[in-house]
This record gives sequence, C-alpha cells and structure tokens, in this order.
Amino acid sequence: MEKTADIVIIGGGIIGTSIAYHLAQKKAKGVVLLEKGMLGEGSTAKCAGGIRAQFSTEINLRFSLESLQTWNHFREIMGTELDFKKVGYLVLASSEEEWAVFQKSSDLQHQFGIPVELLSPREIQYRWPYLQGDDLQGGTFCAWDGYAGPYEALSGFTRGARRGGVKIFEQTEVLQILRDRDRVTGVRTPQGDMASPIVVNAAGPFAREVGKRAGVEVPVQPFRRQLFFTRPFSLIPDPIPLVIDYHRGWYFRREGAGLLISGPKDDFPSFNLNVDYEAMVEVARNSMHRVPIMEKVEIDRGWAGSYEISPDNHALLGEEPGLRGFFQANGFSGHGFQHSPAAGKALADLILGEKPIIDISCLSPERFKKGEMIREPLTAFKD
Repeated sequence: MEKTADIVIIGGGIIGTSIAYHLAQKKAKGVVLLEKGMLGEGSTAKCAGGIRAQFSTEINLRFSLESLQTWNHFREIMGTELDFKKVGYLVLASSEEEWAVFQKSSDLQHQFGIPVELLSPREIQYRWPYLQGDDLQGGTFCAWDGYAGPYEALSGFTRGARRGGVKIFEQTEVLQILRDRDRVTGVRTPQGDMASPIVVNAAGPFAREVGKRAGVEVPVQPFRRQLFFTRPFSLIPDPIPLVIDYHRGWYFRREGAGLLISGPKDDFPSFNLNVDYEAMVEVARNSMHRVPIMEKVEIDRGWAGSYEISPDNHALLGEEPGLRGFFQANGFSGHGFQHSPAAGKALADLILGEKPIIDISCLSPERFKKGEMIREPLTAFKD
C-alpha cells in the first residue's frame, strides 16, 4: 500500500466512490480510497434505490436535479446499465396538516420546473384503484421519480474511478487520522501509515466513529431501517409507482415479480441489523390498510440496513472547522444514494479549490455549532 497520497477517502459506499470518480474526472492525482470491508457492503448494500425530485428544501431539490443529469444518462456516461425504472413516486397525505405541507412543497418544486401533480383522493383512486383512499386528503405524483440499482451505480462509479487512476483498497480499516495541531497529516491503518494533506470522511453510518479517530465530534448516528420482500404477486397491475403513505412512514414498490415493502425505522441509534418479527407484523398491518388486496401476499424475506441521520436530516458536506484538510461527506439521512452524483461532484470541486457546481455552504459541518440547521417539512420518509 502507498505510503503517501494527495487525497484519502475513507468509505467505499456510494458517496465515497462518487467522490473518487469525480476527482478522477477532474484529473486529480494521488487519490486513494480505503474501505474497512468490501465496497458497498454498508448502507449502500441495503439501499432501496429510490430516486426522487419531491423534496421541500432548495438544497435537496438542487441535489436531485443535478443528480438526475447522471441517472438519466448513466449508461452513456459510465458504460454501465443502471436499470432506472421511472415509475414515479406517489406520496399520500392523510391529515389536513400534511396536505397543506404537500401543497406548499409543490409550489417550490414547480419553481424548479419539476412536474409534480397535486391529486385529489378521487383522482388517486381512479388511477390506482387498488389503494384504499377513504382517509386521504390528497397526494402528489411526479413521473420523473423512480428507483434504480445501487450495485450497478456503485460499480459504475468504481470502474470510472479506477480508470482515472484512483487506487482502492478493501479490507483496510483506518485506525487513526493523523494530525499536527489543526491540520490533517494522514491516516494509520493495520498495513501502516499513509501521509496525506487531505482526508475525506465518507464512512456513512460509521462517520461518527471515524470522526473520533481525528478527535472530531461528527453529529451523525446510525438508525436501523427494515425492508421486506414478498413472493411473486401479480394481483396489482403494473406499472406500480413507488407509493408512500406519509402518515404511516410506509412505502412499497415492485421488486422483480414480487413487492418491496418498507418496515419501521428505529427511533434510537444502534448498529443492530437484525430483522424483527414485530416489524413484519407492522408491515402487514400498514400494507393491508393502504392496499387491502395485500392480505393475499406472502412475505418471503427481510433485511435491515442503517440510515446515517444528522440532526436536521441534511448532509454534512464540507471541510471540518478547526481541522484543515479534513472533509465531511456523510449524514445524508436516507438520501445518499439518490444524491450521490451531485454530492460527489460538489465535494470534488471544493477539495480541488474550485467553485462547487452547487452552492453547498448551507451543508457546512459548522452549521450545527452556529445553530443554523436546515428545516425541511417532508422528513417522515426515507428512501
């Protein structure tokens, strides 16, 4: 392994590989990515692959629109098939308060040219008659939205990064981030020390632990989220949008011949990745409430992954105040996969001293110390 590098990226998930890819695209030299396990085995491996434009803050909308430029042309850019299924997102509101937020958010989305439709309960039941809508106030639908393959995206970024000269080392954990007072000087691994003036913390749910190895407090914590998959089920006609019951924090979509159904997200942090029977019961209850015909579906299996949640459900993206050369790229709070192209490009710009393609100053890690948190109304669901 190299003894020196110009830039070290810690974390081989979708964010770390995107940063590596975009640095390579800018002809950056001496870029090394270190992954403590195997590439993509963390949050990326258990990601549902959602891609949407229905956000309610300007920064997330800009991230979505910029990322769509990559997702919509992935094969031409990367030479890899992404299998982006544009089935749309249908987001359902059950209370008057939720519906008011949806309408306000759609106004902002329309300002960005996003074709979000506001639908009445009657329109929803006409277009998707398998949905139970007696308790709905309305919903929104955007045909630009959908889902894609996280593994395919990771593979595309990884191959592109390697073609550009990035050296990637799996099974290489960073034990300590070396520093000289207020300046990063490198990293320590079981294979030895590597000197570097720039280190990027893209460790996803492990970002807090990596920060501690630099003597930095990173306000990101892992929260377990469970997903379930059914046996083949043909009683709901295709195409099925990704349907979100906002009030219940539940969603489902097609997965192969069966369905993918979201389970609960824990309300306390942990690295627990076990699947609970109680979660399956909750999934069944929510599913039969919103889609009564799901009483005939059989759950086949489930898995659990980690969301990396920040205090305001927005990413930390930028240089750590008080430690020059240490950059944060974490805390995406369930949106890391879909925003990875824009995040990787913007941070690559910042690291290289260029003006980022998106103004990411509002995502600076120091915003929490300044009390400048970002407020987003639509934070109940993660994808």
